[in-house]
Order: sequence, then structure tokens, then C-alpha cells
Amino acid sequence: MTRDFDPERAVPESLIVSLVDLARRAPSAGKTQGWHLVVLRGEQTAQFWDITLPAERRGNFAFPGLLRAPVIMLPFADPQAYLDRYAEPDKQSTGWGVSTDAWSAPYWTIDTSMAVMTLLLAAEESSLGALFFAVSRNERALRSALAVPEHLELLGAIALGWPAAQPERQGRSAQRPRRTPDEIVHWGRW
Repeated sequence: MTRDFDPERAVPESLIVSLVDLARRAPSAGKTQGWHLVVLRGEQTAQFWDITLPAERRGNFAFPGLLRAPVIMLPFADPQAYLDRYAEPDKQSTGWGVSTDAWSAPYWTIDTSMAVMTLLLAAEESSLGALFFAVSRNERALRSALAVPEHLELLGAIALGWPAAQPERQGRSAQRPRRTPDEIVHWGRW
């Protein structure tokens, strides 16, 4: 995950569209594809940071290079799209078109997460840097400023751009070792 971006290099719109084109191929329950992206570019990203990390809070911010990302993407899951899809004749027998409570798992979140992961992998393949992170402050104000419909669920934010030549620093979590396959896989049973 990249936390320091080259402020001099914009990400071409055609490359963003290409990443989204790959992400839309992620698995989707009933091929509902109930996710949306708000994409902020260039000067539009200042609005995101002004709302979610106001200037007075930036002095102690550990990753100032993150604020130089030329693109901020906001992925939204649409639960209503899944209710509508599963109320259609070919899915109606599931009973899932009635209420989100009928679902054993929130596939709107799962599908949006898969699309985000596909987008992140496509960005890596394109030599872009990216970081998925939480929007932990002022989500309501952000949604209002961007006119996001109330029923959509914000998963987080994606900073996207070309990595800085000399990154300022890595997060502390980067030093943690990855679990081995033997620590993850349970063959045949737990």
C-alpha cells in the first residue's frame, strides 16, 4: 500500500476507466453489480481532505505524502440494488428480495469489496500506487458535499497515483510478517 505520491504526475482518465473496467468483472451475487465509485481528481481531492482531515489536524498526521494522491476514489455498496435484483422472477424464490435481514451475509459489501480488491490489483499491475483506508471522520459531511444518496454504504477510500520516488516512510504494520499457508489452511477439517 502506497502512502506517498508524486504530486507532479496525474493519472489519466483513460487509465482510471481501464481500472474500473477490470473491477466491474469481479464476482457479483446474481450479477447485481451493486456498487458505485465517486472519483475525485486533482483539485477535487482537496475537498475530501478538508472534510475528513481538516488543516488543524494535519500537523500530527503520520503520512503527509498521502495528501498528495492525485485521485481519491470512494466505493459505495448499494443494498437496495440487491433487494431489487432478488425480487426479480429468476431470484424471487430465495426470499432475499424482501429485506436485507433475509441475507446470510451482506453481499452488497462482499461484492463491492471484491471489486475494490480487483481495482487495487489492477492498479498495482499498472505500476500505480494505491491505499485503501477508512473514512473515520466527518462521513456525513462528506456524503452531503458529494450529494451521495443516503442508502449507499461507504466502504472507505482509495488513494491512487504514481508512487513518490523516495517514499517518506512505511506504516508500522508493514513490518509484520505474513501468515504462512500452513497457518491458514485446515486440510479436510479444522
